[in-house]
Order: sequence, then structure tokens, then C-alpha cells
Amino acid sequence: MSTTTQVSVPTSPRATSRPRTLESVHGGGGLHWVGDGFRVHTLVPSGGLRQERTSPFLLLDYHPPHDYPALATGQRGVGWHPHRGFETVTLAFEGHVAHRDNAGHSGVISPGDVQWMTAASGILHEEYHEHDFSRRGGTFHMLQLWVNLPRQHKMSAPGYQPITKEQIPVVPVQGGGEATEHSRVRIIAGSYGDAKGPARTFTPISMLDVKVRAGEDFNLSLPSNHNALVLVANGRVTVDAESIRSGELAVFANDGEALSLRADEDTHFIVLAGEPIHEPIAHTGPFVMNNHREIIQAIDDFESGAFGGIPE
Repeated sequence: MSTTTQVSVPTSPRATSRPRTLESVHGGGGLHWVGDGFRVHTLVPSGGLRQERTSPFLLLDYHPPHDYPALATGQRGVGWHPHRGFETVTLAFEGHVAHRDNAGHSGVISPGDVQWMTAASGILHEEYHEHDFSRRGGTFHMLQLWVNLPRQHKMSAPGYQPITKEQIPVVPVQGGGEATEHSRVRIIAGSYGDAKGPARTFTPISMLDVKVRAGEDFNLSLPSNHNALVLVANGRVTVDAESIRSGELAVFANDGEALSLRADEDTHFIVLAGEPIHEPIAHTGPFVMNNHREIIQAIDDFESGAFGGIPE
């Protein structure tokens, strides 16, 4: 297991600091397939969005709701492939994904669950629609993030955090009343009010799964140097008189200490924020390191079997 630690980010359900302005909105372009089981928009990187505006998040693939027909045999997904130098984080809203890696971890990511895999020095894994879901078919709705690792941890031991729905704190929006199906905050990483998320991270990160009712405000305090993104999964919110709709990603300027959004209708969105990693990035396929030499080494290590073998 990796040596990740719980890194708390100071947040508050009542943001009284200067609100950040909306910097840009991104739609991710057309849908494309990852393997034969994941029909996604790539929102990070997209539309000229620079890495320094999204760090520590390297990639955000958003799978909007899509109905898959039942399969009599086989499973849709992505077969064995390597990663080095970062973490993958998968959030499930609808549908079920079966995961397996060559470090001995396996499991099913079900609605409400989060899988946080630290590839670090190198791992092989596969991701498929879970067997029973494949047989019956149904609606699939998820997202996957790539989270960068700082130089000192890129060659750490791989790790795996299977975070179930039951482990994620659920609190009311604004810190008042009671959490409901249509108005609540799930804290995956970082904190919101007095609640802390279960994810262990290498750098300060906030990851909140939020639902707000039409006409309701959502306010969140964040350090001004942290990058902040909001993905609208369903519904519509307004920031600075501009609407952000389903499937769009809002990027906020680092000009204040608070996020402030208003729901135009019942809305589900994901808040992603974190301290940027100010280090060079070299990226080729499934490897993210700091320079080209390290990328060549990663390819050589993978091809020579240093990542380990594929389980039977």
C-alpha cells in the first residue's frame, strides 16, 4: 500500500470571503470511446485549457448517462494496460465497473462508490462493466480523473483505496437543516465544515459530490492558490451571470477565497480543487513523469516486465 496521508483542505460551508470569478467553461468536444465500454467527453485537457489551470488534475474523462444493451457473452471495457507516475480516481453514479490489477487488488465500483488507485512506480490493471451489469444492460454514468503525483512520490509503491458509498460522509448544504436526496454534500477528499473525506492524498485536494435544489446557493471557502473546477453532471448553475450546463466544466480564477454558485434547477455537480504541483510534466500515453528520460525509462521498464505480470 502506498504511504498516502490524509491531507485536509480548509473549507467552510459558509463562504464569507471574496468570491472567485468564472474564468472559462469547457464542453470537451465530441464523445469518443475508451475501449468498447466507456463513451466519454475529455474535459481536461480540452479547448486550450492549460495544465497550470487544472493541476493537480491531469485528465478528466466524463461519461454522461448512456444506456448499454444487454450482452449475452463477454464484457465491455478496457483490457490490461499500464500506468506510472499518477493516480486514477473513478466516481460511479450509475452502472457498475469491475476492476482488477496485478498488485492483487480487485473489486466492483458501484453507484456512490469511489476507486482511488495510485499507480506511482507502475501497475497493470483492467476495467470492465461488471458481469451482471453486462448481462442485464442499463444506464452507465461515471467519471475518471488522473491526479498527478509530485516528483518525490512518482516512484512510490502502488496503492489502492476502494472507498464505498457508506464510507463517504454526507452533510447538508450550507451546514443547516438535514441532508436530503436533492440537497447534500458528499465529502470524498478534503473537508466541508467539520466533515472530512476518507480519501488519502499526496497533496491537498478537495473532491465534493454535491446536489442542490433549484434556487439554492452553494458556497465554499478554498485557499486562493488552489485551482478550482466544477463539473455539472446534471442540471444548471449560474456563476457571474453565466450558466454552466450538464456536461460542462467551469474553471475558476485564483482571485478569491470562495466559490459561489446558484442552482437554476435541481443540479448535481462535482467540485475538484487542489494545490497545484509546480513541476515539469512529460506525458506519453499511460505514463506521466517529469522529463523525457523518465518516460523512456517507464517504457523500457514496462516492456521488460518490471511492472509485473498479468494475473491468470
